[in-house]
Amino acid sequence: MVESGYASPDAVDDAMTLGCSHPMGPLRLADLIGLDVVLSISESLYAESCDPNHSAPPTLRRLVEAGLLGRKTGRGFHSYQQSGPR
Repeated sequence: MVESGYASPDAVDDAMTLGCSHPMGPLRLADLIGLDVVLSISESLYAESCDPNHSAPPTLRRLVEAGLLGRKTGRGFHSYQQSGPR
């Protein structure tokens, strides 16, 4: 839905949390896991199955190539506040 421009990441996540009672939307979950990890999983699934449904969407590839890996970098499908040094 995001790839086609039909819905924003916020709209997709809101639909899944409000409409399906998921505790977290799929794009926030991907940001939490790390988009580089999600891309790697997708590539492994595709290599094993050759199923086009397992191929990574271009938006995911672009975000990873740009270094936008989700929460760990402060930006992915969503933007996050970076906390100070730990």
